[in-house]
Amino acid sequence: MSERTKALQDTAGDPRLDRDTSNCSIARTLEIVGDKWTILILREIWYGSSRFGDFEHVLGCPRNLLAARLKMLVAEGILATETYKEPGARSRPKYVITPKGVHLVPAVLGLLEWGDRYRADPEGPAVVPRHRECGGKVGLQIRCDRGHPVQAEDIENTPGPGFRMKPAAERG
Repeated sequence: MSERTKALQDTAGDPRLDRDTSNCSIARTLEIVGDKWTILILREIWYGSSRFGDFEHVLGCPRNLLAARLKMLVAEGILATETYKEPGARSRPKYVITPKGVHLVPAVLGLLEWGDRYRADPEGPAVVPRHRECGGKVGLQIRCDRGHPVQAEDIENTPGPGFRMKPAAERG
């Protein structure tokens, strides 16, 4: 346990229970990507789709909802639009993933791995991610910033610079 965590416990009760969660990064992320259609759009981008019609065809998402989710992902800087034109047709936008969006790939891959382990079809997973260069199966690993593999039970969540306690009047 870190010295900061010990000090907070000594003066303010249990910081896990009395912390202010209004600045939680997980909650803020879920405000953007926390619904089924947004995650499935990201999956399809990762699988190579880029056009509105492709998303609509594969996902079966209502057009208005799909348009709203794509607009939000562009506004958040997760996707960008580029113009493409097929011969004899008008110019249209296609959606491409940005560097900010690429940072969500591990989250989508994590959902895929969990789903393959606990929710896959009896015949097996529908998609197997492989390293394009060598063909090896791609999987997630948790590592510390010093490169050590870390198991979930070995993770200690310590207060960071944005940690705040609830006001005294709101504590349990």
